[in-house]
Amino acid sequence: MPKLILGFVGQAGSGKNTAAQLLKSKYNAEIFVFSDILQDILKRLFLLPTRDNLIRLSQTVRQGFGQDILSNTMEKQVEACKADVVVVDGIRRFEDIADLKKYPHFHLVEIAAPPKVRFERLKQRNEKPGETEMTWDDFQAMSQRETEIHIAQVGEKAESKVDNSGDLEGLEKQIDALIASFK
Repeated sequence: MPKLILGFVGQAGSGKNTAAQLLKSKYNAEIFVFSDILQDILKRLFLLPTRDNLIRLSQTVRQGFGQDILSNTMEKQVEACKADVVVVDGIRRFEDIADLKKYPHFHLVEIAAPPKVRFERLKQRNEKPGETEMTWDDFQAMSQRETEIHIAQVGEKAESKVDNSGDLEGLEKQIDALIASFK
């Protein structure tokens, strides 16, 4: 079977990483995350990977090197990967999939959950500095940031959708069904 490449798009807190980790544990998937590229740069600059710093760096890199620079980088990582299943997590705009769409076994998958569920998940996970202190107003303002506003449009183009509004068991069943649909 050719390399299966699943591109995950979804709002913050929708469960993209959880779905990716399920694929890693059950199907030995290799995971590549768009924000990891930016976090690597921030680390080298001795800056915290706050949401604001990630957004500012994303905008700067894209303006300086082209809107598809992160897609080019991601495509090179995916191409070099030897795993049978690859997850590309954190797709936010159409430019992010420009280079991945050339692969016949690339599938765009939307991971979705209601806003209140996503808000609670963000506060609990504390993945980025400041998330535990986030208010509902902060959460709503975050969804209007430049890096977030295109996610819904990209998600509309996804060929598969995973509803992650329930529990982990429900998510796992949907992930298994998703994999089965591509065999």
